[in-house]
Amino acid sequence: MDPRSDAQLLTAHVAGDSAAFGELFSRHQDRLWAVALRTAGSPEDASDALQEAMISAFRRAGSFRGEAAVTTWLHRIVVNACLDQHRRRKTRPTTAWIETLHDTAHDVDDVANRELQIELERALSELPEDQRAAIVLVDVEGYSVEDAAAILQCPPGTVKSRCARGRAKLAKRLSNVRNPDAEHIVLRENQGGSGT
Repeated sequence: MDPRSDAQLLTAHVAGDSAAFGELFSRHQDRLWAVALRTAGSPEDASDALQEAMISAFRRAGSFRGEAAVTTWLHRIVVNACLDQHRRRKTRPTTAWIETLHDTAHDVDDVANRELQIELERALSELPEDQRAAIVLVDVEGYSVEDAAAILQCPPGTVKSRCARGRAKLAKRLSNVRNPDAEHIVLRENQGGSGT
């Protein structure tokens, strides 16, 4: 494990250290992949976007000004690559890959968890890209609103409002998953029945 900080590794990379960028990437690979996967919508798109982002970061390392943490800078590049890719492939559905998760389910609890995961991923993929990116960073990956704002290059208030709108859409979309009987109760009430 290289004892240098992220900023020192990036500086060493710019100075010609051929191993520095690889070390930097391996330190943050898991989180970058998680953000790419949830933002891009499919493993293939996430892989392409992450590769594109790391090539861009590798080439543009000299332009890093140190105004944010190196990890914030890397995440910003990954999110932007995912959003760019999503715009380019907008006509292609992003949820078809989710059904393949069933292939690995073996017992009843696992199947139920996978079905819930599928519904959550599907609902997340249906959000507008700006809301999805904000929710992935804040709610899924646990970034603070301020860090997410730095990654998305927008004010913290914008991140808050995107998260609020996205959460409201997710709550509505997932209401039957959280409470499967709610739909039947609403139908009975709308038909004038008491439900008893």
